[in-house]
Amino acid sequence: MVSIKDVAKEAGVAISTVSKVLNNYPNVSEATRKKVNEVVEKLGFVPNTVAATLSSKRTGRVALLIKLNLSTQASDEINMQYISGAVHKAKELQLDVITVFTSMIEDMTLDEVKNYFRSQGIRGIIIYGLTTKDKILHKLIDCGEFKIVVVDAPMVNENTSSVGVNHAKAQYDIAKKTITENKCKKILYLAGDEDGYVTAERLEGIRKLADEKKLKLTVRNGKFSELRARELTMRFSKNNDCVVCASDIMAIGAMKALIDMDIFRPVCGFDGIILMGYVGKQMNTVKQDFVEISGRAVEELSRLLSGEAGRKVVMKHTLVRIKYEDIIV
Repeated sequence: MVSIKDVAKEAGVAISTVSKVLNNYPNVSEATRKKVNEVVEKLGFVPNTVAATLSSKRTGRVALLIKLNLSTQASDEINMQYISGAVHKAKELQLDVITVFTSMIEDMTLDEVKNYFRSQGIRGIIIYGLTTKDKILHKLIDCGEFKIVVVDAPMVNENTSSVGVNHAKAQYDIAKKTITENKCKKILYLAGDEDGYVTAERLEGIRKLADEKKLKLTVRNGKFSELRARELTMRFSKNNDCVVCASDIMAIGAMKALIDMDIFRPVCGFDGIILMGYVGKQMNTVKQDFVEISGRAVEELSRLLSGEAGRKVVMKHTLVRIKYEDIIV
């Protein structure tokens, strides 16, 4: 049986160097890394599944870091589309993928998080749902040890790319369409989680529209919660003639509240989730292609792993009016 000592002898390096290559430590030259992996392949050395995925047959192992929102099941739809898009593209690009949930590492220190990913043979990470509160993840991005793609967050550096739609423009576009169709002047805007990057960007979009159109804008923090949106709509909708929501799940809560109150106010959302079609009322929304966005994030991570620098990638969004007939199969 081939041992790590045999690999080190054949490659002309120390055993510790072979171990560093197999565990993807950063302080190894590309020439040495290539030589060791060639010997691993030549001798058929397979110490564990991690080493096997780092052979020359694959370009790397990456982690999908997913944040679950336990306050609503609607987020499952988006996360499953993210995973689907990433896995499909990773297979195409010969990248090995594992899924990690933020709850698994949220109590770790930075060194513990880095060691965790090293132990899994991870070279690149895609982070979904990053917020301003995720301090350890920010430090992970800044340390530069891993190639990272953030989805819907503004971080860009030599080793990090950002992928997502233009949230400010998308919010502006869908709100403008809704208020123009209904000739609205007083807007109740339900913003998302105050720690979310998309919340700030979408708020920027609605404020720009309010300034341009001389609208009376009432902003309340809906926290991406259906229940919170329902409560705010019941409290403030009578004095406004339109409800613009920073997510579809809040739009659903707002619409249900208006139905119970037996009053009409146009409502628009943001995301384009299938659940919108079951509300009973048609609503305008911004449709994001989460499968395509996640696939593009994998492509971008592959580009970073090949040695290219980080950048911002802006994906397209579309304005749609979701109805029940559009979602049934």
